[in-house]
Amino acid sequence: MSEKALYNVQPLRTQEEIDNLKWSLERYCSPRDLFLFVFGINTGLRVSDLLPLRVADVRDRTHVVIIEKKTGKKKRFPILALQHEIMRYTAGMKPTEYLFASRKGNGPITTTQAYRSLVKAANMIDRDDIGTHTMRKTFGYHYYKRTKDIVTLMEIFNHSAPSITKRYIGITQDEIDQSLKDFLL
Repeated sequence: MSEKALYNVQPLRTQEEIDNLKWSLERYCSPRDLFLFVFGINTGLRVSDLLPLRVADVRDRTHVVIIEKKTGKKKRFPILALQHEIMRYTAGMKPTEYLFASRKGNGPITTTQAYRSLVKAANMIDRDDIGTHTMRKTFGYHYYKRTKDIVTLMEIFNHSAPSITKRYIGITQDEIDQSLKDFLL
């Protein structure tokens, strides 16, 4: 995905927007796709790091530990708050099964398939600004709105500067829009 396309993909800024996409994923896609979205918006992990996960990586765990594909760095993310969702989704699944198993072959779905599912659900609710980065951006946007801690978020995302993180999650544009809201000469 080009940098320009990446910045056209937006975070979901309200709980209503999140709930609408969840509803659409549940209605028009699959439980797997809905769980991918829920897991993604609650961890901020890249889709390329989510897809290889297996049931044993997350079931009855307080943290998920990964080696990031993009950076090669080891990351540890808390998932205790997600255990109810994890247990419900993985009920009846073997520990060795992929969380996001493909119906074709023995592996996980591809990033392209994850993208297609999110876009399909988004189209059903008249959104054209949703992609796989929406999950990560939504996590970042809400983390920042709750904590105002851009430095920790920058660390979570492995960004080199707060300005990059703010632009990535759409905060810079929000701040510009707010500052110009009543501007009139």
